[in-house]
Amino acid sequence: MRLDLDRYANDPSAPSGGEFGRDLGLRVAVPAAGLWAVVVGIGLLLMGPLATLGERELAVNEWFVEQRTALLDQLTSWWSTIGNTPIIVGVCLVVVAAVWWRTRQWWYAVVPAIAVATQASVFMLAALVVGRERPDVEALDEAPPTSSFPSGHSGASTALYVTFALMAQRIERTWLRVTVTVILLVLPMLVVYSRLYRGMHHVSDIVVGVLNGLVCTVLAWNYLRRTPRPADEPTTVQSAERAR
Repeated sequence: MRLDLDRYANDPSAPSGGEFGRDLGLRVAVPAAGLWAVVVGIGLLLMGPLATLGERELAVNEWFVEQRTALLDQLTSWWSTIGNTPIIVGVCLVVVAAVWWRTRQWWYAVVPAIAVATQASVFMLAALVVGRERPDVEALDEAPPTSSFPSGHSGASTALYVTFALMAQRIERTWLRVTVTVILLVLPMLVVYSRLYRGMHHVSDIVVGVLNGLVCTVLAWNYLRRTPRPADEPTTVQSAERAR
């Protein structure tokens, strides 16, 4: 799918309930099922034919253990929290409500929620099937009931904050748009680092978790059919600026 940053500005028309449900099913649920199959396939390979890769990955986890300091222990504790389920859900709901109120476009406001929910569904169902053990190093966090593969923290934070970064491209002031975008893209990186540092995941868990989040972000961003804007026609935002 093509990632058109202006697709909701170019076509601000409201979908009907039927259109919303149809597009959500065909353009998100069906591809997500395929994504789940790919994730599970990778996980089973890591548990079977590629099991020796886990031994090599353990060296990375052990390296992070050697780098631990009191300061980094505290910082990574905070950074890991950014990807916790309560934080992800809470931030998502607040932003969805704020965007809905600001734009009056519920079909646009719910994009982050679709990204997070889709990522969570793929992650949880894949973790149940694969059941990979966590790295054999001292963990600084209590392990959640889900398995190590894929990383839920990495996937959730990627899906949420990258979607926010896409939405932030509507900010008119260049310096503010760039600043907000950079901050939003850095947040999932901090989560990824913290999960490795704190001994909660193998490298491959993180990589597949991030890919899960990115794919679900693209699916969510493109979930609704929009009418492309002719090349010579100004966007809704540009038209509004000219009218001022």
